[in-house]
Amino acid sequence: MPVVTLPDGSQRSFAQPVTVAEVATSIGAGLARAAIAGRVDDRLVDTSFVIEGDARLAIVTEKDPAALDIIRHSTAHLLAQAVQSLFPDAQVTIGPVIEDGFYYDFAYKRPFTTEDLAAIEAKMREIAKADLRVQRRLMPRDEAVQFFKNLGEHYKAEIIAAIPANEPISLYGQGDWVDLCRGPHVPSTGKLRAFKLMKVAGAYWRGDSRNEMLQRIYGTAWLNDKDLNDYLHRLEEAEKRDHRRIGRELNLFHMQEEAPGAVFWHPKGWSVFQGLIAYMREKQNAAGYQEVNAPELMDATLWQQSGHLEKFGENMFTTRTPDERLYAIKPMNCPGHVQIFKQGLRSYRELPLRFGEFGKVHRYEPSGALHGLMRVRAFTQDDAHIFVTEDMITEETVRGIRLLLDIYKDFGFDQVQVKFSDRPPKRVGEDAIWDKAESALIAATQAAGVEYTLNKGEGAFYGPKLEFVLKDAIGRDWQCGTWQVDLNMPGRLGAHYVDEHSQKRTPVMLHRAIFGSLERFFGILLEHHAGKLPTWLAPVQVVLMGITDRQNEYLINVAEFLRNQGLRIETDLRNEKVGFKIREHTLQRVPYLLVAGDKEVAANLLSVRTRSGKDLGTMSRETFVERLAIELESRGRRTLED
Repeated sequence: MPVVTLPDGSQRSFAQPVTVAEVATSIGAGLARAAIAGRVDDRLVDTSFVIEGDARLAIVTEKDPAALDIIRHSTAHLLAQAVQSLFPDAQVTIGPVIEDGFYYDFAYKRPFTTEDLAAIEAKMREIAKADLRVQRRLMPRDEAVQFFKNLGEHYKAEIIAAIPANEPISLYGQGDWVDLCRGPHVPSTGKLRAFKLMKVAGAYWRGDSRNEMLQRIYGTAWLNDKDLNDYLHRLEEAEKRDHRRIGRELNLFHMQEEAPGAVFWHPKGWSVFQGLIAYMREKQNAAGYQEVNAPELMDATLWQQSGHLEKFGENMFTTRTPDERLYAIKPMNCPGHVQIFKQGLRSYRELPLRFGEFGKVHRYEPSGALHGLMRVRAFTQDDAHIFVTEDMITEETVRGIRLLLDIYKDFGFDQVQVKFSDRPPKRVGEDAIWDKAESALIAATQAAGVEYTLNKGEGAFYGPKLEFVLKDAIGRDWQCGTWQVDLNMPGRLGAHYVDEHSQKRTPVMLHRAIFGSLERFFGILLEHHAGKLPTWLAPVQVVLMGITDRQNEYLINVAEFLRNQGLRIETDLRNEKVGFKIREHTLQRVPYLLVAGDKEVAANLLSVRTRSGKDLGTMSRETFVERLAIELESRGRRTLED
């Protein structure tokens, strides 16, 4: 008689083994209809799973965080069934869940077209409407290999053949269609209502360019039509905000094949880039950081000693000199900062010692992964390394967290999620050291009053870390800042300080980045603000223009005055209609447009407009500067419109 314990602590007894679906029915018809899966003793299972002994059970409905992945995984199967229904010669390979959706790879004799996608999606809706029951069965491995070979599914047979012989294989069927899968899946295809196919792309079998090319169909799936429509709207907004398009429109930067993954900065873009550095330099100086700079090219033995060459070597650019000495272009700054720390005898009285660098690093990213400013091979980090004693970890981390959150607010990011990443499977250092580092970091976050979620196994190879995830204007998440506790690398590289008892001690090194990659943060800013950068950061803050050429001399004098106040100014003295000029500079997202006609010149005034089209009336140049200074000082939290 199995006894099932429910989440509220209540128990139900059954005279014989019982399925998850039957337990749900015994609780209520509404719950039975809403059931998507079950969680038996913390293991996700199908509603058809049989409970044979005492167990804890939670019924998974749409309210459960696990529901969406189950829906998406099941929709991937729905896609595969639809494809093979329409194109019987197509072979299926793999179809995993990804962020915001799923994909499935197919081997077929010709490329799928846009018309094919429409037909496939229509067939998916037909199968979903049929509400086919989804059934699971187990099969011995060798039998499963032969089963799929008989179906002509050679890719599936190859996948199964790589599974250990003693491991049973689970198959899922819906109607007369069957696929290899671990599950769990929805009880029936009728649960799949809100989905859309997005695009088709090429993909190599097993991700290896030496293998045959397959066709990957991407789709998205959600719990309901509202969530789906909201997602599609976010995609439309994201397309409008694409930083690559904005970069072209505003003449900020470009990229080209001769330098894959590297940026050609144009004057306006470089102005913003340098503005980011100047801002961070000011913040770091006030927080007690000392700016340093380490070489970009260093002997590979240093990277071997630090552990980077072994763990990260395939992503490093290396070069061998004529005398056969191997050098590496730095993929990160930490070993260089340790070398600076090691120069001279360090005392505990110098700690915490905070080094910051705007260091250019290079990492090899596959060409298919490159994406504008968001994924590059050459980028600049606002990297810092803080050398402390173990007793200082908590206080220094609290200071660091507050600095990060304060900086993000200045850029318009008020929603910041913190993730704690613990030890990864491949790492350096003993478990006892990792225990100490993880405990210290958790204690520090608690002291800072920060809530965090666990990012299991995603720490750096040398230590645990905090990740700071920003939510942008259209609800997307961007991981930017990191804070890492490292009890390994300083010792590996021979860093020491002398304590109060004149004993040599190995410092703890705290790795810190706030922007992360300046290039990527620039791209995030462009998309978050839709190109309308806050006035304090905009490459051009003010454009002056006249109605006729009679105002030119007046505008030139005003421009000189404004430049002397430290503002970034352009004058538009072209013989064009003022409406044309206003529209052009509005499209360039210039924050303020100052217009003068004969009346304004006579009164020594300027007509002030914003890029949003609001007319702020007329004011003197002195009044404009005074009001704008308040906006710049507040980093845009107060504007002239206020």
